[in-house]
Amino acid sequence: MTLSFPNSARSYDETKMRVRFTGYDGMFEVKFFVTADVLAKGLVLRTAVERDYLDAFDKMRPKILDVAKRAYNGKRQAMVLLDLSNFR
Repeated sequence: MTLSFPNSARSYDETKMRVRFTGYDGMFEVKFFVTADVLAKGLVLRTAVERDYLDAFDKMRPKILDVAKRAYNGKRQAMVLLDLSNFR
């Protein structure tokens, strides 16, 4: 199967400072999380709010999805956390 992202929904988890989005490997749902530091380029972390992180996610979406596919194909887990190390 190939990983797909048919649902463009995403949400911000303020407690863990990350954005959640979902992918699908066939009928299996895969939860992805992108840490706020990945999205923070040009943002001041102390004053950034949910809207700022979601806008940054939307601007980076093609790159994030590409990185998500690579990370998932390497491990094939039901949950994948993407941090700065994945984007180098």
